[in-house]
Amino acid sequence: MHARVLPHYESMSAAAAAIVAGKIHEKPDAVLLLPTGTTPLGMYRRLVRLHDEGGLSFARATFFNLDEYLGLPPDHPASYRVYMRENFYDHIDADPGQVHVPDGSAPDPEAECERYEVAIREAGGADLCVLGIGRNGHIGFNEPGAPFDSRTRVVRLSESTRLVNAADFEENRAPEKAITVGMATVFEAREILLLASGANKANAVAAAIEGEVSEDVPASMLRRHPNVTFLLDHESAAAMELGDE
Repeated sequence: MHARVLPHYESMSAAAAAIVAGKIHEKPDAVLLLPTGTTPLGMYRRLVRLHDEGGLSFARATFFNLDEYLGLPPDHPASYRVYMRENFYDHIDADPGQVHVPDGSAPDPEAECERYEVAIREAGGADLCVLGIGRNGHIGFNEPGAPFDSRTRVVRLSESTRLVNAADFEENRAPEKAITVGMATVFEAREILLLASGANKANAVAAAIEGEVSEDVPASMLRRHPNVTFLLDHESAAAMELGDE
């Protein structure tokens, strides 16, 4: 495990974009497992700039989203499919046939989970998985208590997660369930990059990096991975005792 503490959000975002771009240069047909939320927005902006100004091509890459709300139609403004289009996919040369997001409106959610898991496996697994971290230590929508051997599945969101995401929905009521790529599927990625920003993530970061490896803090599992980097801004690293590793 390697932890890098950067001075601020923009420097953390630049470092993240450089790692993703490096993976695409190294392997143009890379399989990427990507997050949503506020933290990766700076990374996506920089990757779009590298595409527009630096000639970085994503045309041969394959993309999988980590998660999607259950029960939302694909065109719902708060869906993660719309988020990814607006913030990334519509601004690069991604092949639409190689962009995958769980179908939150699927009539049989369990079958959709199995289909999505199989699609990741048939693509060869993720070359690079980029993650955020929730205030309770969740990754994807794998909330505290998520089994380390879990696969893509339907999950019930914690109340704290729903409160954080409530502003994206009418009447401030976020969905209660989501489809998420499981912990074991994340762990099988050949490289993992976790991004964290802001003082409100500091306790979760410290628990993940310096606390006990436990299903109570899903992100702590990443410490067992042979090729994982935590990219942190100064505020999100503030509760750590050991600093950079």
